[in-house]
Amino acid sequence: MFLYGESREQMMHVAGLMPFTPAPDSSPDQLRELMNELRVGTTVHSPWNLKLRTPDLLWNPLQAWVEEPAVDLEYHVRRSALPSPGDERELGILVSRLHGHHVDFHRPPWEMHLIEGLERGRFAWYVKIHHSLVDGYTAVQNLINGLSADPDERDRPLFFSIPSRARVPRPPAPPRPSDPSDPSEPGETAGSGGGGIHYPELLAAVREQYGASKTVVRALRNIVQSSRAGDHQLISPLEAPRCALNARISKSRRFATQSLPLARIRAIARAASGTLNDVVLALSGGSLRTYLLEQHALPQAPLVAMLPVAIRAKDELGGGNAVGAILATLATDIDDPAERLARIITSTTRAKQQLQGMSKAAILQYSALLTAPSMLQMIPSTAGHLRPTFNVVISNVPGPDQPLYFRGARLEASYPMSIPVHGQALNITCSSYAGMMCFGFTGCRDTVPHLQRLAVYCGEALADLEHAVLQ
Repeated sequence: MFLYGESREQMMHVAGLMPFTPAPDSSPDQLRELMNELRVGTTVHSPWNLKLRTPDLLWNPLQAWVEEPAVDLEYHVRRSALPSPGDERELGILVSRLHGHHVDFHRPPWEMHLIEGLERGRFAWYVKIHHSLVDGYTAVQNLINGLSADPDERDRPLFFSIPSRARVPRPPAPPRPSDPSDPSEPGETAGSGGGGIHYPELLAAVREQYGASKTVVRALRNIVQSSRAGDHQLISPLEAPRCALNARISKSRRFATQSLPLARIRAIARAASGTLNDVVLALSGGSLRTYLLEQHALPQAPLVAMLPVAIRAKDELGGGNAVGAILATLATDIDDPAERLARIITSTTRAKQQLQGMSKAAILQYSALLTAPSMLQMIPSTAGHLRPTFNVVISNVPGPDQPLYFRGARLEASYPMSIPVHGQALNITCSSYAGMMCFGFTGCRDTVPHLQRLAVYCGEALADLEHAVLQ
């Protein structure tokens, strides 16, 4: 899906902006020395050494990841500088421009930019990677792999030169001859993917999908029945209103950030008998309500968010993409913050109940059917003309609780950057880090004006929720 959606305006890569405070004993030429170190020779591990088998035909049905034997790190790792002393606005402008450029599919699809020139000697990393290779959780785990909880460690290698602990996409096994009459290979026939077709495994997969389909049909029936009965607590794909956010996009990007204390968010969640994610939705809904009212563009019906849902086991380390999806209201038609949060909690609870008891295969099927109509919005000629399936994507990627360092430099925050597409001009993604919730607002520069105001309104929405729920 992520490869098929790639186009001139739609760039299907995700990224992270990571500002650092240097150690007191760090060299002023730390980034130059780091680049010199990479030139000496560094081994690159998966997924950072994987590239597409057919880069000129992204939607090739035989597409696969293959290893690049010699990754050109001088191409992938680049040194940039702001006019010193650079401020947060100038940093945001730079990464917005970097985010509006495609990755090179003839190489492993990722880039790292070392950005210096920030005030007080600070520097930042901007790292982007194509979403077809990893999901947000796996990307965060791989980046964290290159950081340390020890501020005194000075020899930490960069993340791409450390073997990943997560399961990553592997190249297919090389093809080998297969003889159906050979008794040493029962149940196999020659195949084009390498090693032949294993019919018992194929039959088991078909049975799994068939069993999942029956569960999915029941879940879809629940949505239809709820919609017919006028029950809007369980959101259907037909409830999202038309909105200015759901228009055709250009290739230019804007990026804004907000960082809020996790303790304040958790206190609201406990008081309202909700979850941290519920409060994140309420903060997003509150900021969008204020922003759209200011633009004279707030629909009468409440906005609907699509929420990616991780479907890994708790002990699974990640790798590739493993996400489902649910729909939930943002209750933007409600002025009272406490009432808005209560409506969101009810909506997400009903949506999650739909997934209870489902297998991973069933969740994937259900999510695909739930969001399939949105694929029509990604066609440039239909974007903004069809009623959207949902108005905005909001996701929360869990990050580390403790402060992390790179060779003594303290990571200040971890801001995720995601993917606007035709019909979805704004994406809100957040990631927790060291007691803070870091929000990243990624939007189309031409469709979502004054994006920084959304970040400001998100901070104001937290104060409004505290006043409404905690007092």
